[in-house]
Amino acid sequence: MQKNLRWKALAILAVAALAVAAIVPPSKRIHLGLDLQGGIHMVLQVKTDDALQVETETSAQQFVDALKTAKITVNAPKIASNIEFSIDGVPAASDQQVRAMADQQLQDFDREVSAGTYTFRMRQNIQIQRRAESVTQAIQTIERRVNELGVSEPVVAPYGNTGDKIIVELPGVSNTARAKEIIGKTALLTLNLVEDGPSADQASLVSKYGGQLPADMAIHGGVASRTDPTVSYYLVRKAAAVTGKDLRTAKQTLDEFNQPAVSFTLNSEGVSKFSRVTSANVGRRLAIILDDSVVSAPNIEGAITQAEARITGRFTPQEADDLALILRSGALPASLITIDQREVGPTLGRDSIRAGLMASAIGLGLVTLFMLVYYRLAGINAFLSVALNLLILLAFMSSLGAVMTLPGIAGFILTIGMGVDSNVLIFERIREELDAKKGGLQAVSA
Repeated sequence: MQKNLRWKALAILAVAALAVAAIVPPSKRIHLGLDLQGGIHMVLQVKTDDALQVETETSAQQFVDALKTAKITVNAPKIASNIEFSIDGVPAASDQQVRAMADQQLQDFDREVSAGTYTFRMRQNIQIQRRAESVTQAIQTIERRVNELGVSEPVVAPYGNTGDKIIVELPGVSNTARAKEIIGKTALLTLNLVEDGPSADQASLVSKYGGQLPADMAIHGGVASRTDPTVSYYLVRKAAAVTGKDLRTAKQTLDEFNQPAVSFTLNSEGVSKFSRVTSANVGRRLAIILDDSVVSAPNIEGAITQAEARITGRFTPQEADDLALILRSGALPASLITIDQREVGPTLGRDSIRAGLMASAIGLGLVTLFMLVYYRLAGINAFLSVALNLLILLAFMSSLGAVMTLPGIAGFILTIGMGVDSNVLIFERIREELDAKKGGLQAVSA
């Protein structure tokens, strides 16, 4: 009997020692939630219409480019809405060929033909699918950006029942403005060939085209150079030579003037595109456009076949670091709207922790006092069992990376009551056996 008790005691001590090792030091082992350590709570809405708009415009431009490659001349596509576009000017002799190409390339669109005008409308099931995909992609992109920020135990998840909202909780984040900017920045990077510019105004760029902007071109503003902060405008090809999807990674670096810049590495497909464009356009400018703004427009001095490239501009070290972070994590599929934003101060969290610990200690003390008065020395067993229960629970939370929140502290206080309740049941049963004139060991055994 004594030997059996000794092994049980050793097992209890071993479990207690492992539990203590798992939670020491508590400040580093136990993760605190937003309500305890402060941080940012945001509810964001994904503008899923943007994703449909991009899908429609891209499909329209790619289809027209394919027709031109097949020697079929048509007018520029007309975008009627974010889910519909039309093409006219199709030669009657090419009607069957255009229909066949549309069947092959525009499978996500329904087609109507009237008086030589082809109207394409995105199918309803594809609209639903693209909207859902844009929200999922936004969640994944925000998660990557938050992880790059080094936030511990963030929450990024769908929110509500509309299907287009995301909840973001960032415990321990104090720089709200920077976090919000990084999370919400679209970060759409494209490399486009420059047709004209830089120019001080937009009108001079389209003057040679009769004052009308060609359908396959766009105008973007940006600074002309590091030494010239005035805004200049560039007329560029609308179809991008390389996009952010072709990036493998990005990092902060320095340019030839020892100023902050961002270097990025292209994947194999991006290298192939970059090499093809630079080889065919030596001597021309290539605009590096980030979120519709030209950050630089260097001259193509020769074919660029390596994977490394660099973005220079008027960056501070922090801006260059943030841009590299955003490019690494990928571009958002659509813009975001902040519906709700709340900041929880760390002082409130410290007060909550202090109050929770005090409530737990008072609760455990009062319960132990009652057990000692009512059950005498057996109350010590009750205290040890409840304390060990709480210790093991904390150790499991620490090992699993669970987050301690204010409701979690309330759960701990409830655990004290439940633990004592089980002791009361056991002690009352032992009293029943003792009242039946059984010995102490027999009563415990029964």
